[in-house]
Amino acid sequence: MTNITKAVIAAAGRGTRFLPVTKSYPKELVPILAKPNIQYLIEEAIGAGVTEIAIIHRLGENSIEKYFSPDTDLEKYLIENNKLEYLDSLKTIWSKAKLTFIPQPSNLPYGNGSPILAAKEFIGSDSFVYMFGDDLTVEPVAGQFLSKMIATFDKYQPASVVAVKDVGPEEISRYGSAQYINDPNYPNRISAMLEKLPADQAPSTFGQGGRFILSNKFVSTLENQSTGIGNELWLADANNSLAKSDVVLTQAFEGEEDWLTTGDPLRWLQANITVALQNSSYKEDLMQFIKSLEFRN
Repeated sequence: MTNITKAVIAAAGRGTRFLPVTKSYPKELVPILAKPNIQYLIEEAIGAGVTEIAIIHRLGENSIEKYFSPDTDLEKYLIENNKLEYLDSLKTIWSKAKLTFIPQPSNLPYGNGSPILAAKEFIGSDSFVYMFGDDLTVEPVAGQFLSKMIATFDKYQPASVVAVKDVGPEEISRYGSAQYINDPNYPNRISAMLEKLPADQAPSTFGQGGRFILSNKFVSTLENQSTGIGNELWLADANNSLAKSDVVLTQAFEGEEDWLTTGDPLRWLQANITVALQNSSYKEDLMQFIKSLEFRN
């Protein structure tokens, strides 16, 4: 039985690559088919046994909280029109997890390490799941991959477990690459994640995904950490600092499991197509449409 029951989702960014639409609402609410991206993350966390989820959002932006809050007028309308099943997925979330919405204070630096500091009180003394809000896990059963990460963390009790994917030499320069070290006691142990190196300099083709299991050590490490590249507070810097004296492991996506980033319009579109092709309600029609485009060209 795991002790990991909390998750923190980083959703406080500006989403500049999706402007102008993100002027009105956060990029985490941009839909993948009929659900916003962030709902898939919450369902993934619940599938891995997480029961408490903190969403760190931009200060003054309440759209995510509004989306995940009950709407009595809408429910009344759906009941009257026999369409209440359209809210079934949200009702499942409400029944299985407690959601906490935390605005990221303006005094924290920009960067993907700051949401952890914003969630300090929520985290308490616990280890936790950390998820980038614009990354998507595609898998047969929601939470399947995250459950493997938690099991690895429970078994070895490292400082962290970092999700990675073999993205090949063509793509590795877009991501942090895992630098592995040989340790017979800890499989897939790394000494660092090295950011955005050219393929001929990257230590491996395993790029960092947006899923982490983090020990509580990360809170104090980030509190005492200076900002890095771009004057941002980087999670990778905290991870690399802890890896010097502690154990940091990776868990690779494999088989039917996949990781996609949805942080820019092209990769968001690719994610929509990937998810649709795995859904029997969309697959056949979408394949026919794609074939018709090939014929036109």
